Amino acid sequence: MELYRAHVLICGGTGCTSSGSAKLIEAMERELKNNGLENEVKVVKTGCFGLCALGPVMIVYPEGCFYSHITEEDIPEIVSEHLVKGRIVTRLLYQETVHPEDNSIRSLNHTKFYEKQMRVALRNCGVINPENIEEYIAVDGYEALGRVLTQMTPEEVIDVISRSGLRGRGGAGFPTGKKWSFAAASPGPVKYVCCNADEGDPGAFMDRSVLEGDPHAVIEAMAIAGYAIGAHQGYIYVRAEYPIAIHRLEIAIKQAREYGFLGKNIFDSGFDFDIELRFGAGAFVCGEETALMTSIEGHRGEPRVRPPFPAVKGLFGKPTVLNNVETYANIPQIFVKGPEWFASIGTEKSHGTKVFALVGKITNTGLVEIPMGTTLREIIEDIGGGIPNGKKFKAAQTGGPSGGCIPASLIDTPIDYDNLIAIGSMMGSGGLIVMDEDTCMVDIAKFFLEFTVDESCGKCTACRVGTRRLLEMLEKITSGNATMDDLTEMEELCYYIKENSLCGLGQTAPNPVLSTLRYFRDEYEAHIKEKRCPAGVCKKLIGYEIIADNCKGCTACARVCPVGAISGEVKKPHSIDKTKCIKCGACIEKCKFSAIVKK
Repeated sequence: MELYRAHVLICGGTGCTSSGSAKLIEAMERELKNNGLENEVKVVKTGCFGLCALGPVMIVYPEGCFYSHITEEDIPEIVSEHLVKGRIVTRLLYQETVHPEDNSIRSLNHTKFYEKQMRVALRNCGVINPENIEEYIAVDGYEALGRVLTQMTPEEVIDVISRSGLRGRGGAGFPTGKKWSFAAASPGPVKYVCCNADEGDPGAFMDRSVLEGDPHAVIEAMAIAGYAIGAHQGYIYVRAEYPIAIHRLEIAIKQAREYGFLGKNIFDSGFDFDIELRFGAGAFVCGEETALMTSIEGHRGEPRVRPPFPAVKGLFGKPTVLNNVETYANIPQIFVKGPEWFASIGTEKSHGTKVFALVGKITNTGLVEIPMGTTLREIIEDIGGGIPNGKKFKAAQTGGPSGGCIPASLIDTPIDYDNLIAIGSMMGSGGLIVMDEDTCMVDIAKFFLEFTVDESCGKCTACRVGTRRLLEMLEKITSGNATMDDLTEMEELCYYIKENSLCGLGQTAPNPVLSTLRYFRDEYEAHIKEKRCPAGVCKKLIGYEIIADNCKGCTACARVCPVGAISGEVKKPHSIDKTKCIKCGACIEKCKFSAIVKK
C-alpha cells in the first residue's frame, strides 16, 4: 500500500482542461520529481470541483488549501514553498477559504459557495480519480450493487426506490420507482436499461460533469436498474461532443468488467449485465426518450407516438427503462444510506437534491447541488455571489429551451418541481441562466425559439411550422414592425403548439415566450407601441448619438468604428452618420468621456 504525506487534487473536468489543467498536472509531476517528492506527494486528476469561475483549481491536502486561477508558472512556487517548506502560497488561495481573523485555512464547506450545497449526485466529483476504479470502491463504490444482488429481490429494489421519492432529473420529474415498476411488470425475456447522457440545453453541463467525475456511479446504478426490471443489457447514449466523458466512460466500463461488476454472474448472483456506449450527433430532439431509442436503433432520431410508452415497448420494441445521468448518480447512495435518508432531504413532493449549471450574469459560474426547496435568492446571492458590476438581478431562466423565465419579484421562490411549474417554468435537466438589467426579455425568448426551430426534427406540423411562425412574429416585434394584434395572435399560437405537438420539444417550445409575456409584457408593448427596446439590445430599435458637450474630440471612437460612420475634427465634437452605423457598440466601449449614448 502506497502512503503519501500530501495529495494534490487538480480538476480534470472540461472547464479546467480547457484552461490548461492538463499542463498543470504535467508541470506538477515534473516539479515533484525534480525535488525528489514523487514518492511523497500524490497528484490526483479529479472531476469538476464546481467553482468553474476560478479554474483551473487545485486543492492540496492535508491542509485543504484551495488554489485558484493556477497557471503553469505558479507550479514551481507551490512545490518549493508549500510542498517542500510547508509555507502556504497565500496569494494563490481562493480568498473565501482564508479566515479573516487569523488567516487560518478553513474548509470549503464553510465558504458561501459550498455551505448551502449538499453534494449527493456530485459527491465524488473533485474527490476521486474517475479513471481509477479502486478510488471509487474506497468511497463505498459498488457496495449498493453488492447488497442488491446478494440480499434483495427485484421487487424489494423497486420498493426502496419508490420509498426514497426519487423523481427523474431529466426534466419531467416522473417518479423513478413507478417507471421501474411498469417495466418490471411488462412481460418478455428481453428488456433494456438506457441512460440519457445527451445533454442538449444551452448552458447546461451537469450530466457531463458527473460522467467526467464519477462514471462508475452511473454504471453501478444501471446494473441495479437492470436487476430490478429483469434486463441484461444497458446503453449509455452520450453526445459525441463530450470527448472527456466518453473517454472516462470507456475506461470505467472496461474496469468494471475486469473487476466483475459488469458481465456474467455478477457477485456470484447468477445475474448478467453489460453496458455499451452509443454516440449522439448533437440533436436536441434526441433528449426525448423515444427519439433517443430510435437513434440507438440506428435510425434518424425522431419521437414516436405514445402510448405505448417505453416501459411497455421501448428500445428494439422491448420494455425499457430510461433515466438520465443525474437520476442514476443518486441511486447507489439511496441503497447505502437508505431511502428514508434520501426522502428526508428536500420538500414534501420533491425529495433529494438538484444539480444546476449556474451560468450567465453571475459572479460564481459553475456547478451547484442544492437541497430541493432552496430559494432562488439563496442560489443567486449566497452561492452565486450575486450579479457582477453592480447590476440588478432581472430574471433567471430554468429548464433550457423548454423552461421559462422567473422574474426578480419571485426570487424567494423555493426551487422544486411543483413551484417552478406553478410560476410558468420547469426544473428541466438543470440549466440556470441568470440575467441582469441589461437583458431584453423579448430577445431572450427569440434566442430560445431560434434554438428550438433549428432543433425541431420536423416530424409534426405543429412544431415544424408553428415554431417557425412563432419565431417570425418575435422577429417582427424586435424589428419594430409588429402591432398589438400580432401579440394576441402570437399568444394563441403558443397554446396551439403546446396542445398539438407530438413530443416534449414542441409541447414546451412556447414556454420561454409565454413566461416572458406573463411577467414582462410591458417590454413587448414597448417594442410594439413605442418602437423602443427598454434594455437597448434589439439593434433595429436603438441608435447611437454623441453628446456634443461631453465629446473631447479625441477621435478614439472614429478609429474603432468598422464602417467609418463617425466623423469630426480633432478636439472638436464628433457626429455619427446613422445611415452608416451598424450599431456594433464599439464606439461606446471605447469612449472614456461618456459622450456616446444609446437611444
